[in-house]
Amino acid sequence: MTESVEETAGPAGTQGPGNTPASEGGYPAARLRLLQDEAPTGPDRRAALARLTDDWLAGLLARHGAAAGLSGTALVAVGGYGRGELSPRSDLDLLLLHDGRADAGALATLADHLWYPVWDLGLALDHSVRTPAEARKAAREDLKVQLGLLDARHLAGDPDLTAALRTSAYADWRESAPKRLPELHDLCQERAERQGELQYLLEPDLKEARGGLRDATALRAVAASWLADAPRGGLEAARTRLLDARDALHLTTGRATDRLSLQEQDQVATALGMLDADALLRQTYESARTISYAADVTWREVGRVLRARSLKPMLRGLLHGRTAGKGERSPLAEGVVELDGEAVLARTARPERDPVLVLRAAAAAAQAGLPLATHAIRRCATATATKPLPVPWPAEAREQLVTLLGAGTHTVPVWEALEAEGIITRLLPDWERVRCRPQRNPVHTWTVDRHLVETAARASALTRRVHRPDLLLVAALLHDIGKGWPGDHSVAGETIARDVAARLGFDARDTTVIATLVRHHLLLIETATRRDLDDPATVGAVAEAVGSTRTLELLHALTEADALATGPAAWSAWRGGLVADLVKRVAARLAGEPDTEVRGAGEPTAEQERLAIEAGRTGGPVLALHARAEAPTDAATGPETPAPAQEPVGVELLIAVPDQPGVLPAAAGVLALHRLTVRAADLLLLDPIDDGPVLLLSWRVAAEYGSLPQADRLRADLLRALDGSLDVPARLAERERAYARRSRVVLAPPPRVTVAGGSSDTATVIEVRAQDAHGLLHRIGRALETAGVAVRSAHISTLGANAVDAFYVTGEDGAPLTDAAAHEVAAAVERALQ
Repeated sequence: MTESVEETAGPAGTQGPGNTPASEGGYPAARLRLLQDEAPTGPDRRAALARLTDDWLAGLLARHGAAAGLSGTALVAVGGYGRGELSPRSDLDLLLLHDGRADAGALATLADHLWYPVWDLGLALDHSVRTPAEARKAAREDLKVQLGLLDARHLAGDPDLTAALRTSAYADWRESAPKRLPELHDLCQERAERQGELQYLLEPDLKEARGGLRDATALRAVAASWLADAPRGGLEAARTRLLDARDALHLTTGRATDRLSLQEQDQVATALGMLDADALLRQTYESARTISYAADVTWREVGRVLRARSLKPMLRGLLHGRTAGKGERSPLAEGVVELDGEAVLARTARPERDPVLVLRAAAAAAQAGLPLATHAIRRCATATATKPLPVPWPAEAREQLVTLLGAGTHTVPVWEALEAEGIITRLLPDWERVRCRPQRNPVHTWTVDRHLVETAARASALTRRVHRPDLLLVAALLHDIGKGWPGDHSVAGETIARDVAARLGFDARDTTVIATLVRHHLLLIETATRRDLDDPATVGAVAEAVGSTRTLELLHALTEADALATGPAAWSAWRGGLVADLVKRVAARLAGEPDTEVRGAGEPTAEQERLAIEAGRTGGPVLALHARAEAPTDAATGPETPAPAQEPVGVELLIAVPDQPGVLPAAAGVLALHRLTVRAADLLLLDPIDDGPVLLLSWRVAAEYGSLPQADRLRADLLRALDGSLDVPARLAERERAYARRSRVVLAPPPRVTVAGGSSDTATVIEVRAQDAHGLLHRIGRALETAGVAVRSAHISTLGANAVDAFYVTGEDGAPLTDAAAHEVAAAVERALQ
């Protein structure tokens, strides 16, 4: 097994793998000293490492080439090494170039003398031996080879060979660019689909993900074609920051890796002198966003140039007559026109005299589904720097912002273009704190700022459902604006939203509505999925917080838009149905209608009552399984969006059992053993006949794998669990050990169990937040049973890998627990889960 250079290198001049001759013996030690020296960092260290490696390889070629009597050869660095950017664990991309006159055997021997010392030091090597003609042929057949030759750099040997190859490589590239650039674009897109967007990934690949180092290299190739060029502002600095992060990653891990894993981010941040992993991710995202934006602009320009070239001059003359080559302009808004598939400023537009123009142009572009031209954005950026919008904004500026936000998915690219040029933070200074801010919760797909824009885009499809679409869209844009501040982001966001709404020119009443929406944007989804909707205190608390039916209407739409923009785990027909049910009850309360219209707590359905009677009569558990598939609620669609197909929301499982200790943990354990995921659970204690009380468990479950188990198998295992013949804890522990052996260990935060004060007048609410795992509900149930409390109902909510479960419990007397007793129970459950 080959050892790495860091492990084998000794003091300068000592013998080691690949360094038998005295003249080359110092390279491993010198390399190690350079990498351990804290003085040269970043570009200086990469350049120094490249020079050191250059000298070593040049010495190898000089010695062994002379010994073999070979001439007409050259050693050439290509790719990243050719650019003189050598990271600690980078591959060495080398080409041994020859004029074709040397003996094949002698060439092979020389190549061995070059490649084996590299391998002996544990360095990765990409190598080839070719004549200039063979190199050009390989480039014509392989785009990656052609791109590598664009960075060819002479190391040793005959410099004329290298110079001739570079000249022909650039000539070939420029000649073939109209054909090869679309191929390069396809490669970039395919890689982006495979690796994702660097600026949104919690564990990004610094090289392969979209906006990474590969894309930066592709932009260099586009520039070398002379067909188009990337926006230069900040591009080189962004690339340098990604290279610096990769250097630190290589040194921290000791591996040739480009993936910034969670467990290594703090160490990499420390190595770069940053505060923490979040600061590292934010800078990484900013760099990736700069490169992605430059790529978007560049590829759009490439497409425009290639389309123009594909039209023959005569055809252009027939199509455009005297306007050939000038392009037709179609008006979009005052001062804004469409030209060549982009929204541009009209010739008469004067952004320095019209501060609203930037928002008008952005809104027009988004509404037309067009990109906003870069030169138009930059003219507006210069103008807003010298003549900003007055505060509060004029009505037209506010209306144009709302129009921009209401353009749906087309809003996103236009907003990102404005943000890339610094216009958004100039218009909305509070945006700076959420810009590129990572979200550690894996449920979230986007960074905070992108999530806000995505929420506004989602909300645009719901504007026909609300009386004030403008308030909905602005609240959607601001609902998480407090995440840039310490403490509860909803509380901080309320204050910021008031300031921003006033800045935008909303009156006091509208400002209060926007602030209320931001403050309570999580209220409906958290209450619907974690609280007992049959408890009058639940509905009353929401009604008091919302205050009016119109605010409730807006909050309902914002809740859906927020969840849809979060990620696939945050919204479903089941969650939508729970929220819609809560909204219906709260609306009735706000309208003064009595609560008796909905089934109260403790009132069973006819089927539940039948099962309870059967369980009491037989003295054993009775089960019923009902497959459910619910169409989305009315809240899920609007007149502009087609109704999606019915969505399966699991199976309703009803279990009636004569009341006895241990029913909840036994039932939960059996479901876990049968790989059933619990989405919701309700418990009722009934006394239907003289045979004694019956506990009714109403579960919403889904099969984790394959099909659902048979009801009779569930009943049999439940009987065994209740009589003790089935050791549920042991079976679950065995499965957990087997799962741990097959899976990578995930570092999860410890569980947290709290008492949710003021949530109910008739019970104490114990809330559990933990990593979702097999048998979690069983362990919680056992802990509650051991604590001596009765579980009246349970509300299970799983978001990605996180479980947030609420349990309504009472003491033996059926009353809520005292504060002291409640906190003792919470502490006991938390200890049991740890």
